[in-house]
This record gives sequence, C-alpha cells and structure tokens, in this order.
Amino acid sequence: MIDLHFWPTPNGWKISIALEEMGLPYRIVPVNIGRGEQFKPGFLAISPNNRMPAIVDDEPPGGGAPISVFESGAILLYLGDKTGKFLPRDLRGRTAVTEWLMWQMGGLGPMLGQNHHFRMYAPEKLPYAIDRYTKEAHRLYGVLDRRLEGREYVCDEYSIADMACWPWIILHERQGIDLAEFPNLQRWHEKMKTRPGVQRGFDAAKELRNASSAGPDEQAKKILFGQTGKPA
Repeated sequence: MIDLHFWPTPNGWKISIALEEMGLPYRIVPVNIGRGEQFKPGFLAISPNNRMPAIVDDEPPGGGAPISVFESGAILLYLGDKTGKFLPRDLRGRTAVTEWLMWQMGGLGPMLGQNHHFRMYAPEKLPYAIDRYTKEAHRLYGVLDRRLEGREYVCDEYSIADMACWPWIILHERQGIDLAEFPNLQRWHEKMKTRPGVQRGFDAAKELRNASSAGPDEQAKKILFGQTGKPA
C-alpha cells in the first residue's frame, strides 16, 4: 500500500493520476495546506520542503523498510521504476520522458503557479507581474503545442510526462490562456480527459476539492504566501 499525502492541486493530481494509471493500491492522507498541516513534524519527516505531495511506500522494490519520496517529479520517476510503466527502459525513450518531466518541473509548473498567484491571489493587482507571467504562460503553451505536432502524446507513447503536464493545463482559463490558439495542445488535452485513469485520479478525494473550491481565505493566504526560512 502507498500512502499519498495529498491536497487537490496540480502537483497533487499528478500523483493520484499516476497511481490510478499504474493500478497501484493507495490511500489518501489529506494535507490541508491552507491550514498549515504541511508544517507538522510527521509530514516534515517525509517532506522536508514542507510541500505536498509526498508518498510512503510500504512495499518498495526489493523489499525492506518503507520508503518515502517527496517532490512530484521524483515520485513519478519512482513509481515508473517501481511498476515498469509509462517510463521507457531504453536510453533514448527514458531521456526524452525525463527531459519533458524536468521541463514541467522547472518551467511549466512554477511559471503557471506565479501566473495563478498574481492573477488571482495577490493582495493588489500588479499589471507588470500579471503581464509578465501571462506572457510566459503563453510561451510555454506554445512550446508544448509545437512538441505535440504530429504526436499523440508528449513523448509519442503515453508517459509520466503527460501526467505531469496535464494537471496544469486544465487550469488554462485561470491563466488567461485560450486553448483554441494551440490546436495540438487542445487535441491532446481533450484526449487526456477521456482516459479513465486520468478521470479517476482527478476525482480522487473529490470532497477535498469541493471544500477548497472557494479559494484560500485570509488565514490560508498568510500560511501559503507568507512563509520564510524560520520554522512555523
């Protein structure tokens, strides 16, 4: 059994989708990031960056004691290696999937996250920041659209790279992006939605998503956006 420490965000959905697609048994351990549960000692022991998702695998490959993994990209690589699914074994295939996973981790996710922040959550509207991150989001959508030209999935065969990217793209309206401008990406986005594993992963712990749909209140904003290097 795998414990998935989770809250309904794009990074959390990456892992619930992967677990569903790979057919691995798991249970969700909610981490309410708007109430500071990511700072609890028990969670920090498995995710020292005080960010979810994180997993604890009671049955790691090769046996032995349970293993914990934090950072969504590292989790996807771990699960791909554990199952032998959606992560090619050959050098060229694995390299391509790793490239696009790192692209998502280093670019798509952080930049779209900043886009969300300045468009939706910042206490004052800063036109420069909104324009900066909306343009960068548009650029990244263009990169992915060009990659998908003539391809069914990001790396030809369905992989953890698709699982990593899709949860960020579903929020395109919040990012000020019109998917119609990116026909290859739009086609891929619609195809991803039809996968049963993607649907189940996105709906995992749906009640948590419903509970957080109103967005962070003022207390949650202080917790989410006011963190420093000092312990909470």
